Amino acid sequence: MTARNSVRTRLIRGMSVAVTSTMAIGFSAAPAMAQDMVYTPIDPSFGGNPFNSSHLLGIANAQNQYKDPSSSSSSNSQADIFARQLQSRLLSALSSQIVDAIFGDNPQQHGTISFGGQTIEFDRGLDEVTLTITDDGTGEITTIVIPTFVDVN
Repeated sequence: MTARNSVRTRLIRGMSVAVTSTMAIGFSAAPAMAQDMVYTPIDPSFGGNPFNSSHLLGIANAQNQYKDPSSSSSSNSQADIFARQLQSRLLSALSSQIVDAIFGDNPQQHGTISFGGQTIEFDRGLDEVTLTITDDGTGEITTIVIPTFVDVN
């Protein structure tokens, strides 16, 4: 071995000893740090953050492959939309006529109106109007009592 190689070998050995001793001192001088691991659920049903609910519902709806067999895909056609809007307008006009017959300028004491499988009977008392709605198909009866306000002069 030449003098130059022997000096280099001693220097490298000396550096490795110095590095090793420095690393041992550095690791032994720092205290070990740890903390308790705490599980926090994500789902708000199990105690998680309540702000996660809309996000989890959106994910569940996106993954939902179930299609309701009772809903038809043709219910959003232009003809169906028009029929629903027309029915809504006709029922609104009919309810306006019933309100005018009961509370309008020339209120009637009693009356019966039948349409679409339903019968509406109204009877005006001194301090209330009683509406009786009967479903002709099922026989179900709904009674609504509306108080009237009497003008005292």
